[in-house]
Amino acid sequence: MPGLRRRRIQRSVGEMSFVMVDVEADGPIPGDFSMIELGAVIVEAGLSRRFHARLHPISEKWVPEALAVSGHTREQTLAFDPPVECMDRFRTWLRTELPGRRPLFISDNNGFDWQFINWYFHHFLGENPFGFSSTNLGSFYKGLVRDMRRSFKHLRKTRHTHHPVDDALGNAEAFLEVLTHYEVRMKSEGAGKATSEVLGSGSAG
Repeated sequence: MPGLRRRRIQRSVGEMSFVMVDVEADGPIPGDFSMIELGAVIVEAGLSRRFHARLHPISEKWVPEALAVSGHTREQTLAFDPPVECMDRFRTWLRTELPGRRPLFISDNNGFDWQFINWYFHHFLGENPFGFSSTNLGSFYKGLVRDMRRSFKHLRKTRHTHHPVDDALGNAEAFLEVLTHYEVRMKSEGAGKATSEVLGSGSAG
């Protein structure tokens, strides 16, 4: 049975194409300030498909306290890759890893992370592969447990380090645990064919 549950998780979540994203920035809003690092993990059993980029600042403005959270100095960020190249690599990665599917953006703070990803995609590439919507992991969990005071963060396995891949990975681990424990139905978006799967049971608290 554990093997069957694992296969069902991989198939169901893969069909939905959820991508857990985390962003580090040197200020509160895109345009005036810069996204300096991003990480993404495709939500599926194993969590092995990951993306990482470090982006050169687009503005002369930055908030020292915000930048300090990332662990980078301003001088270090000035050596990072051109943003247009990073966003093009991110788009190519999404298309390569999820052919024929629109990826679904999820984050533990989508109000912050989404604004940077959406702005950068549209500004540099003229489109956002994620479309026009996103999902908040914390709100999703609160709705399932029917308690606005509850947090999912105890379900992370990877330590929250403010490295965006670590943080996205920990959130993806928690999301998988929630999907499994609460047997969440996942509806496929593939090729006009709507199907649903029930994920196997697990042990979320």
